[in-house]
Amino acid sequence: MSETTEPVSVRNVPEKHRYEIWIGEGLAGFAQYRLPDDQHVDFVHTEIDPAYGRRGLAAQLVADALADVRAQGKRIIPHCPYVAKYLQKHPGYEDLVDWPQR
Repeated sequence: MSETTEPVSVRNVPEKHRYEIWIGEGLAGFAQYRLPDDQHVDFVHTEIDPAYGRRGLAAQLVADALADVRAQGKRIIPHCPYVAKYLQKHPGYEDLVDWPQR
């Protein structure tokens, strides 16, 4: 994992229905979501620009997005394979998740 000295920030961009992760002034990636109702945030896709890969940014993006959803008092639906995998590897989000129906 390479280190960066530039600040890393995660922002919710509601008009684009996504959380974005920025390194300095560069957009490094995003987690796209849908709002199926007023109780849920349905994560559908996570993507990190290959130029920013191998830095753990996807995990930071998802962790910050989940913290924001929790702070809003909402729940998540993890349709995105990366978000689902993150939840399985990181306990402590059980109260936040409604797994998609098959």
